[in-house]
Amino acid sequence: MRTVSRFLAFVFLPLAMAAGAAHAGDQRAVVELFTSQGCSSCPPADKLMGELAGRRDLVALSYPVDYWDYLGWRDTLASPDNSARQRAYAEARGDRSVYTPQIVVNGAAHVIGSDRAALKRELSRRPSLPVTVDLRMAGDLLEARVDGTLPLRAKMATVYFVFVADPVTVDIGRGENGGRAVTYHHVVRGIRAVGMWEGGSATYRLPKSEMAKMKAGHCAVLVQIEDGGRPGTILGAAIH
Repeated sequence: MRTVSRFLAFVFLPLAMAAGAAHAGDQRAVVELFTSQGCSSCPPADKLMGELAGRRDLVALSYPVDYWDYLGWRDTLASPDNSARQRAYAEARGDRSVYTPQIVVNGAAHVIGSDRAALKRELSRRPSLPVTVDLRMAGDLLEARVDGTLPLRAKMATVYFVFVADPVTVDIGRGENGGRAVTYHHVVRGIRAVGMWEGGSATYRLPKSEMAKMKAGHCAVLVQIEDGGRPGTILGAAIH
């Protein structure tokens, strides 16, 4: 596992849809993996993500980061926005814990991305997401209906449309994974904030053409509390 703090202290640890709707109430949790083609500890986590991406009770998303590019291989899927999201999570938690592979569950707790047992424990402690999201492709529109009640401490939550790629296999030419072919699942190609949710029932829409622009095969929706301008607890989610 690779880790980085704002003081650049590096720690290495051993590895221990088609038409229709994404129905409300299916999802128990959102699992976000921060990974890198330049991290030798990441392929087992990327493989695990392939399993998680097939589960109906989870919204599983991969965020390739760019901060290991200097090690000899420029990650072909990475985005500085993904790295910024991971750092923002760490700042919101107050632990500055930024590493690869790292899984963040429901915008809150984090575990080593290849540690199946730790992830299973974390998921077992969590009830289903409290806010329901119905995501539909209706003609030329992506349409998300959000319904539920905001937590007492929250005034509102942000609704995000997340554009997600089909599985892609990358032949890594150099660096710690040089010579390996690794398949990446549910890679995030972009995130769009489409509005604020204040509780109750509300519908949010985007043109379906946005998926083609982002080279996305899937779309997800996240309903997420902001914590001082940083991403916080995820209340509801769906993926299509």
